[in-house]
Amino acid sequence: MNRRQIAVLGSTGSIGTQALDVIRQHSDVLSVFALTAHRQVDLLIQQAREFLPDTVVIADESKYAQLRDALHDLPIKVWTGADAIAEVAAAESVDMVLTAMVGYSGLQPTISAIRAGKAIALANKETLVIAGELITQLAQQHQTPILPVDSEHSAIFQCLVGEKNSEIDKILLTASGGPFRTFSAEQLRHVTKNDALKHPNWNMGAKVTIDSASLMNKGFEMIEARWLFGVQPDNIQVLIHPQSIIHSMVQFKDASIKAQMGMPDMRIPIQYALAYPARLRSDFVPVDFMQFHQLTFEQPDTQHFPNLNYAFEAVRQGGNMPCILNAANEIAVDAFLHDRIGFQAMSRVIEHTMQAVPFVAGATLETYIQTNDEARAKAIEFIISIKN
Repeated sequence: MNRRQIAVLGSTGSIGTQALDVIRQHSDVLSVFALTAHRQVDLLIQQAREFLPDTVVIADESKYAQLRDALHDLPIKVWTGADAIAEVAAAESVDMVLTAMVGYSGLQPTISAIRAGKAIALANKETLVIAGELITQLAQQHQTPILPVDSEHSAIFQCLVGEKNSEIDKILLTASGGPFRTFSAEQLRHVTKNDALKHPNWNMGAKVTIDSASLMNKGFEMIEARWLFGVQPDNIQVLIHPQSIIHSMVQFKDASIKAQMGMPDMRIPIQYALAYPARLRSDFVPVDFMQFHQLTFEQPDTQHFPNLNYAFEAVRQGGNMPCILNAANEIAVDAFLHDRIGFQAMSRVIEHTMQAVPFVAGATLETYIQTNDEARAKAIEFIISIKN
């Protein structure tokens, strides 16, 4: 394969740093064109000095001077702000954009990259949660490939290579169940953020780890799968698979099932997306089936973890409802991480916000922007009310 120039959006986060590890191992075929970060300026400086990209961008404008001064001796363009991230994602020399930003912030840069015809390695699932219909329409219009980076969607994508989407009967979306899958309601009342940040299998950023513990991450992944693979929500089944060896499965019309397996290492799906359609040799540890004598599956507990049901409700309604869901969840998770609400209260915030913000059926980009702002405001109001 020709050497591929990659813009890594969110290079200082969990996915971004693991992507750079993949690029580091395969520098003969993968190259960094741009690095962007929200506010972790020290790590961004370190990455820039190692990979020598054409451009670096820091979203937090208060960190710009520090970044610029630290890189003044290098021929690297230094920009700041959200608009600059969207601009670099559409730069002419970019072959692929890895969207590893967290939450709503990934929407505009992804749209910018799609409109510029860049291949998308999608790690920012919220982009499809918020605006799945719009994103898929734009991707078709601009003939832009979207390659999933999440392990579950990468698994589904790999199961479909050589198949036709029309042959899908059901997607079997696996989930570890998080650290609290066996907890009672009473135990969940006493969960702390430190408890929730201890994922049993995966190394992820704080926000995604909390979403995994609440099953909201699986709800988001269900919505993402609905748009990536053109499958209705009723044809997506979530299975709790505590070992995290089977990353997802596809059941076809003839009742046969394909599964993709591997150890829980995000570098595997990242590498697959960055190099697709090539498979690059790696030193990743393969599954030793002698150590996994049983692979087990359970139904998700939506009574104790209602966020998964809220996600199904939101995608079935469509319009701006998934955007409301996402905005409320971002506010709720932030409040939990800052000890302003308890673990179970996150679900109450989401349920309240979905009821409080007006539903709009025919959503546009402007609708999503307005909905995001209004939903965040309603969620914050509710958090203040339950605190008082």
